[in-house]
Amino acid sequence: MAEETYPINLWVNEERLEKLQAAGLAGMCKEVLAGLKVLAVPNTAEQRDKILKLFTMAKFDTATTKSIELLPKFVKDKIFDLVVARKKIDVMDEFLSKFEQTGDAFWSQQIA
Repeated sequence: MAEETYPINLWVNEERLEKLQAAGLAGMCKEVLAGLKVLAVPNTAEQRDKILKLFTMAKFDTATTKSIELLPKFVKDKIFDLVVARKKIDVMDEFLSKFEQTGDAFWSQQIA
């Protein structure tokens, strides 16, 4: 049985959709509401727990979506940038590792 995942849902506007298309990931988006698209970035239980510890404003929706909610926009933007740069959605180990290594300096670093 596959390990259960806990997504961080990233809203996808036209600009983001173009970036995902260029990265070959547009097909990973799901249409959820009146044409609005979302990209679900998966997390393991361990990654979920780290995120909730590092970003105390975040919440885990245990009742319905089993997703990680209420992350600040700048956090979600950095995750999106990493997805596009790596051309894959499985980026949370790298995201957490870089943030833990550099702390707040991470937010001003370019994704290489």
